[in-house]
Amino acid sequence: MAKTIDPASPSARRGLAAESGADATAGTAAAAVPASYEAALAELEVLVGQMEGGDLSLEASLAAYRRGATLVSFCQQQLEKVEQQVRVLDGETLKPFTDPSGAQVARALDTDTATGAA
Repeated sequence: MAKTIDPASPSARRGLAAESGADATAGTAAAAVPASYEAALAELEVLVGQMEGGDLSLEASLAAYRRGATLVSFCQQQLEKVEQQVRVLDGETLKPFTDPSGAQVARALDTDTATGAA
């Protein structure tokens, strides 16, 4: 069953523009940097929905995949920035936290995994 997408939505207009051959306008819209992690994630969810719907042409699917890869990279970079900020705020370690039942919830970061070293 094909998923219907509101043609008036901005994401659908981008997809329709790409399918109609308006690569210049679709390319500039797709190259835009997301305003935030949340905006990138929302756009990524729309792209995945469109691709899973199976209604995109081969060219539009490839463009959606490329945009999705860009969005994933953006999200990873944002998460790394936040992780670095948390490390600075916590002095490179997260303190153990015990919930009211007495169970330990968080542990100190392993310095090898926190820095990405093997």
